[in-house]
Amino acid sequence: MRLLLTTIACAGLLMSCGTRTTGNDDNNSDWELVWTEDFDSTALDTTVWSKTDRGTPDWANTQSKDERCFEMRDGKLVLKGIINDDLEADTAHYLTGGVWTKNKKSFEPGRFEIRAKLQGAQGAWPAIWLLPAGSRVWPDDGEIDIMERLNHDSIAFQTVHSHYTYTLDRTQDPVSSVTSPINTDDFNVYGVDMYPDSIVFHINGERTTCYPRINDGADGQFPYYRPQFLLIDMQLGGNWVGPVDPAQLPVEMEVDWVKYYRHK
Repeated sequence: MRLLLTTIACAGLLMSCGTRTTGNDDNNSDWELVWTEDFDSTALDTTVWSKTDRGTPDWANTQSKDERCFEMRDGKLVLKGIINDDLEADTAHYLTGGVWTKNKKSFEPGRFEIRAKLQGAQGAWPAIWLLPAGSRVWPDDGEIDIMERLNHDSIAFQTVHSHYTYTLDRTQDPVSSVTSPINTDDFNVYGVDMYPDSIVFHINGERTTCYPRINDGADGQFPYYRPQFLLIDMQLGGNWVGPVDPAQLPVEMEVDWVKYYRHK
């Protein structure tokens, strides 16, 4: 009986993930493009974006609103990691630029695609990710990491976090994080599709993995199908990425555009 139940469960996972496809726009008949940010202006659109606040977690402890961490260049948003040359004004040894749509623009579950180029450096940790809009408790309310890249890696991480994966440490049933190759010298398109029963990640139009809802989301396994806000940030240092080499700074993350699609 246990073998039968396991077989049924596995079949359910395949049904929820196996039919999810990604590809070029001409194959995306289930999606409608409803919002684009192309960063063609000379200034950041502050009706949508804010500069990310400083925080205590590793990803946020160098976030800065210093103008040197931001640039609008050739129709792209450039987020930078730099050495802090004034420790009296700011005690962080490094400063990094990030933007988010928190409290300004939230997105219903749909498809996100972001075209970005990531410059490598020891200690660099650029990320593109989603957090639930409104009041939230981490990790219970979920986190969707569309892209994280470490140092000079030729791969990107795509991950979901929740009470189930983080607190209960159930990261293999189903698998909650994968790595996939990227073009380190050029732009890549990082994406995610949000369904009621699965989260599908893709890079450059190719599906990389699918994280399914199982057991009706018991134990906080699938909190993701809800409005989200978007974060795009350069980060430096921390327990995961390792120490920063100041000789390799400044480091940049160029963002060409963001596209958001909704289900038709």
